[in-house]
Amino acid sequence: MTTTEPSFLEKGDVQILGDSEYFLVRSNSAEDRDWMKGSPVCSLLKTHHIAHVGILRGRYPFEIVRADQSGSYRMACFGGEGSVRVDGAWKTLRAGEACLLPPFVQNAFRCQKAKAWEFCWVRYLESRERKPIVSQNSPVLRTYDPAPLKASIEGLYSESNGVGNPGVLGHWVELVHQYTLRFAQPHDDDDRLWALWNRVEPELERKWNLRELADFAHVSEEHLRRLCRKRYGRSPMQHLTFLRIQRAKTLLSSCDDKIETIARRVGYENPFTFSTLFKKWVGWSPSQYR
Repeated sequence: MTTTEPSFLEKGDVQILGDSEYFLVRSNSAEDRDWMKGSPVCSLLKTHHIAHVGILRGRYPFEIVRADQSGSYRMACFGGEGSVRVDGAWKTLRAGEACLLPPFVQNAFRCQKAKAWEFCWVRYLESRERKPIVSQNSPVLRTYDPAPLKASIEGLYSESNGVGNPGVLGHWVELVHQYTLRFAQPHDDDDRLWALWNRVEPELERKWNLRELADFAHVSEEHLRRLCRKRYGRSPMQHLTFLRIQRAKTLLSSCDDKIETIARRVGYENPFTFSTLFKKWVGWSPSQYR
């Protein structure tokens, strides 16, 4: 179940750790914010543009908000449950699930009252000029076995705090990155979805509806809903919105077209509707994002 919270969009950066317990490995000793002090450094993380990785056992009132997260953020839950803001709404992330938050949007997650939350994370550092690990086929939230990623982060932390052998560290870093890529850029074993979104993406300005999408995928509307929910954690129309928002972000960063022109190029005739939806999903209005 999801709930929207429009007033949340006005929040700036928030960090409430409370008595939560965590450990992390960072890529750069220069990144020495209070919550990172004393954590080991592994510069090999920079080979994959990873800023830091870690494991957290959170308790209420733990809450993190980043108004403009400058890199993809991967979370995999292995205990309890918490709330994550994705696609403009709060969703529950439970044990045995993972989510992937794209860069340059508002990033927020928090513990629920009277519920512990345990998760591991991988935080990338990306620029607007570099293609992020998030793609059109990336899921936002779905079932996932967190054990391999958790073990690789634990191994990296242990080696970074111990001998620090470059060869061993390199193996742990590679595992962390590859387990993230496996989730972010999975092989599409359903050719119907692959063909559908490759057909849709070049024509995002078209007024697509669920019936057309189902016809192109050669399945019923209900079956397409089930496929997309399982594969992406979104409905077909929500995934279409995701693709449009991603394209709009690219256009806002790379061209000087007016916002109403960009709105039309991604399928919205009404620039007000586009701006409202963009702010809900990204956390910034199109003009602020630009």
